Amino acid sequence: MTIVENVSDTAFWVAHYRALESARPDALFKDPLAQRLAGAHGAAIARAIPGRVMTGWIVSIRTIIIDDFLRTAIGEGVDLILNLGAGLDTRPYRLDFIDKATWIEVDYPDVIAYKEKQLAGETPRCRLERVKLDLADVAARGKFLAEMGARSQNILVLTEGVLPYLDNDAVGALANDLRAQENIRFWIADYMAPQVLRFRRRMSRTHLRNAAFKFAPSDWFEFFGSRGWHVRAMRYYVEEATRLHRPIQLPLPYRLLMSLRSVFATPEQRKNFGKFAGFALLVPNG
Repeated sequence: MTIVENVSDTAFWVAHYRALESARPDALFKDPLAQRLAGAHGAAIARAIPGRVMTGWIVSIRTIIIDDFLRTAIGEGVDLILNLGAGLDTRPYRLDFIDKATWIEVDYPDVIAYKEKQLAGETPRCRLERVKLDLADVAARGKFLAEMGARSQNILVLTEGVLPYLDNDAVGALANDLRAQENIRFWIADYMAPQVLRFRRRMSRTHLRNAAFKFAPSDWFEFFGSRGWHVRAMRYYVEEATRLHRPIQLPLPYRLLMSLRSVFATPEQRKNFGKFAGFALLVPNG
């Protein structure tokens, strides 16, 4: 039996790395609840899956990117955040700029039940609601989104670490459903270049075969553009890490390989080296 039995297990994995970041003396953020949520299961997954340095770095950088996007959107009037596939995220408890917003977490019933038990007695910084919903249930999802659209004219949707686990058709259907709601103003979504997806698929054959990446459009930007969304802002991990003075500490063989690739790369390839993955702030076309 593999230690990652389903996609929900990856939430424990991510929470573990948020806890590790929080314990650093130079932490980029503090998530005091992450360790409680990750527990021994999160630590065991991290030990079992290769690439701990890379994974921890990605989790830390993406957390800051998303926090900044949220700050921007709330500053522009967003008052309802729909966190689809929320996992073990704790932003409603740690962000200090969301007090006037309503935060709604959506996930599988077992994930919501675990989270409610672990965080019983904790007080969020904003109004927090949790909804037990399988997002693959298209009819239930559509009903939920319509209900949310009637509650606010300034909605942001967050899908952190969700889209890669869906196939192209499922992501396309979700994009269409979100675009159909006129009051959704922003959508925060993962971006990965094809080479990242190829690397993750190799890992999926062993350690992550029960949580394999499936989303693989030939052109990420065109995929969302054709469904009514365009990128207002894109934040790439490497560029963000440079800004935060947190470069990834790769082992020497990997650094040498990257240096060698840089020597033989074209100017265009060098320009795009740091743009392999990140997060986008999407807004509706028109």
